[in-house]
Amino acid sequence: MDGVSETHAGWTFLTSHARVLAAIAEDHRTRIRDIAVRCRLTERAVQKIIADLEQDGYLTHTREGRTNAYRIQPGTILRHPAEAGMTVEALLSTLARHDDRREHSSTAPADERDSELAE
Repeated sequence: MDGVSETHAGWTFLTSHARVLAAIAEDHRTRIRDIAVRCRLTERAVQKIIADLEQDGYLTHTREGRTNAYRIQPGTILRHPAEAGMTVEALLSTLARHDDRREHSSTAPADERDSELAE
């Protein structure tokens, strides 16, 4: 499979759609190949997910030379009724804060990491 380094069985907290959207939020000019590697999906799966996100109004793209530039529609409301009123922007902001904490935690001493997890 293209760019998939390991398989996973069972459920996960984030959907592949959320992972792809987060990867695009981090780099609006990222390549499908790079998204696939980061999200541990095939390039074909990423293409399908991007098509889904575009069809439902979460994402648009424009061609810039040989690459695509993606634009996330930040005010778009999430689809599931349990997240009624929550926007894509709020979701991506939450994921970005998590990533910042994770990066900080990996460089912090073990006792500092433990106290962060307890918060």
